[in-house]
Amino acid sequence: MGRAFEYRRARKEARWNKMAKVFTRIGREIAISVKESGPDPATNARLRTAVQNAKYANMPKERVDSAIKRAVSKDTENYQEMVYEGYGPFGIAVVVECLTDNPTRTVATVRTAFNRKGGALGKTGSLEFLFDRKCVFKIKAEGQNVEDLEFELIDYGADDVQLDEEEGLIYIYAPFTDFGQMQKALEEKGLEVVSSELERIPTNTIQLTPEQVEQIEALIEKLEEDDDVANVFHNMA
Repeated sequence: MGRAFEYRRARKEARWNKMAKVFTRIGREIAISVKESGPDPATNARLRTAVQNAKYANMPKERVDSAIKRAVSKDTENYQEMVYEGYGPFGIAVVVECLTDNPTRTVATVRTAFNRKGGALGKTGSLEFLFDRKCVFKIKAEGQNVEDLEFELIDYGADDVQLDEEEGLIYIYAPFTDFGQMQKALEEKGLEVVSSELERIPTNTIQLTPEQVEQIEALIEKLEEDDDVANVFHNMA
């Protein structure tokens, strides 16, 4: 069938692998949310967020329901949120957020990835000053005026509102400490939140050559291979 077929198959497999990892991450987030505040999204804001993100990621409803039922079971794993920080090659700061049922296993895997790709794992909290933690909400842009919306949401903590015309979405940024009140404000205003998450946005970035970028991307890819890794943030430009 030739190289074209092999290329298409490789891309298809990459998409499915990425989708499977996203579903795994959301499933673990659902488990943590249910353990914290129960299985009803109407009364559990964190679970409501996880379900929204599942829908945005096209995660099948039956899989979401199954994840909630498993989380209610006493036999389900108890996942923990862990954050690891280190430096990759060329002084690039890297923060790795994990959802794991075995921190000992996870930290060993993360440390190995850093070591093999020319970096070093550091102490937790050592890189906090290099990133601003933000909550990011995405809502549908149809029928919305960005300037008016930003003015309405300033009192709830919004510090930036941006339109992505290509996606047809509006991105709303606020300090991570304002996540709850921003989520409540959007719901009360009847705005459909298609996804929401917490991000670490670098305060300064480092410009690298294309060859150097490849080395950092190799580290990120190695970290993201682990199902325990939920997010990887860095300050590479």
